[in-house]
Amino acid sequence: MALTKCPVFAVVLSTFLTTFNRGDAKVCHIMESCILPCSFKPGDDAVIHWIEDPSKTPVHSYYHNQDQLAHQGPRYKGRTSLFKDQISRGNASLLLRRTEVQDKGTYKCYTSTITGNRESFINIDVEAPVREVNIQKKENIITCSSDGIYPKPKLTWSTNPPSNVTNKEELETVQQIYNIKSSLVSDSVALDYTCTISNGRRARTASWYKPTSINVSNTEQQYPARPLTLRGQGSSGHSTKARSS
Repeated sequence: MALTKCPVFAVVLSTFLTTFNRGDAKVCHIMESCILPCSFKPGDDAVIHWIEDPSKTPVHSYYHNQDQLAHQGPRYKGRTSLFKDQISRGNASLLLRRTEVQDKGTYKCYTSTITGNRESFINIDVEAPVREVNIQKKENIITCSSDGIYPKPKLTWSTNPPSNVTNKEELETVQQIYNIKSSLVSDSVALDYTCTISNGRRARTASWYKPTSINVSNTEQQYPARPLTLRGQGSSGHSTKARSS
């Protein structure tokens, strides 16, 4: 019996490559601009969508060689832009201006060209670091304070030589941003007082020295997110003259 040869057709399907990456993270400072990085393989007919996840709120869209913001979430209006001169080189990074506490969360960057598409994710955390600690003395009351902090700060006192101190602390919030103040009664002129304010990642310290040394120092310490171990210390470059009562 003769064998009949049947032609075999090889069907090649052109598929799009999709990459998922949920491991990236970035810390943005409140009220400052922040760049959310995203890259893709350059190609024609670029489409870019930034989307808040999991709410699916549109953050910024680009296609037909121009921004498409008709469906942009109201909270993002006037605060986002792309680096348009770099899109042709595969840069889809988003510039987010005037970062807010509400911007904390996960964002998806979707890109597409005629050669394929890609999805990547970035987790955004926000903070307003402790920038300055103010310490002053009026009569026998020493007050330590700092404003504009996020997340919730912690304030501690110490003395040299060591002693037990009792302080009164006030914590207020304005649009989820914290202002903190603490006061204590100075019962002894032979003590140096140090106030430390931290918000998890950073700590800044100010000291009030007894009358024999009248400089107030202001120093900053840097902490990694986990574990909370001291990594380094540097001068803030700020000092004032204290007046003894």
